[in-house]
Amino acid sequence: MHVPDGFINAPVSAVAGVVAAGAVAVSLRGARRELDERTAPLAGLVAAFVFAVQMLNFPVAAGTSGHLLGGALAAILVGPWTGVLCISVVLLMQGVLFADGGLTALGVNIDVMGVVTVVVAYALFRGLVLVLPRTRRSVTAASFAAALVSVPAAAAAFTLIYAIGGTTDVPVGKVLTAMVGVHVLIGIGEAVITMLTVGAVLAVRPDLVYGARGLTAPLKLRVGGELVDAEPAAPAAPAQGSPRKLWIGGVVTALVLAGFVSFYASASPDGLEKVAADKGIDAKADEYEHATADSPLADYGVKDITDARLSGGLAGVIGVGATLAVGTGVFLVVRRRRAAAPESV
Repeated sequence: MHVPDGFINAPVSAVAGVVAAGAVAVSLRGARRELDERTAPLAGLVAAFVFAVQMLNFPVAAGTSGHLLGGALAAILVGPWTGVLCISVVLLMQGVLFADGGLTALGVNIDVMGVVTVVVAYALFRGLVLVLPRTRRSVTAASFAAALVSVPAAAAAFTLIYAIGGTTDVPVGKVLTAMVGVHVLIGIGEAVITMLTVGAVLAVRPDLVYGARGLTAPLKLRVGGELVDAEPAAPAAPAQGSPRKLWIGGVVTALVLAGFVSFYASASPDGLEKVAADKGIDAKADEYEHATADSPLADYGVKDITDARLSGGLAGVIGVGATLAVGTGVFLVVRRRRAAAPESV
């Protein structure tokens, strides 16, 4: 759902950019409350993992593919404020290094793929966790539902922006029907990936999953006909495995996905590209040349390397490394600012 330049007019793109900048600024402050010495490096890993998995387009219908948006996954793993920052870092790296998503449309993309997906997914996730039994299965089930709903919600958000500032005159009703319809299918893939990833981290280090904090309910005892909290149990043994091992395992997984598995991803256009071509939304897109179209990594390939497998794989590895470095740097700075100014938290 990377919106290119030319789909949304300049004034609306500018307003979307201001909204996105505000969302990022607010998220930077909010992330101070979510990040600690363990989760700051994990947040950088989440950004790199989302980047890698977004390279894996999967078929959803005849001639159409989809890929992870990642807002639900990031919000559940590291928190909603940090989740917005994770997706923003991914989108920035994709736009600047790989010419994926327009630079004038960067604000639109952050609003749609970052803010909307995170807000919708995390609100639904928290609501489900409150009413479901307090178990790991409930967390994974809630993550599935939250991710599923977040994708068509993002498609509807794009349609709203198009209705306000679209550069073509395609009827909004047709755009909405087509966008939501195909992105419901993409949402199923998003939900499966999110559920499996959250479940895998829960199995290894549940204490590092933001959405699973406070999962264990206090034990109740009946005394004199009334339920009272039991005495706290002795501290549990340290969780098996270390954050460092989880981090290394996650980095290796992201590198393998981006460097090798991505070669086998579907070559069909994604949901937005397909709808744009079918409905004519992209009629004026050819008038805009991407500012980084001449980047040595444009279109997820390394310039002057003719072997497609090697070129794409190397570009994916570079992208994971760059996203990991930038994301980790941002989150460590945010964490240090929290430590330096605890009174503002």
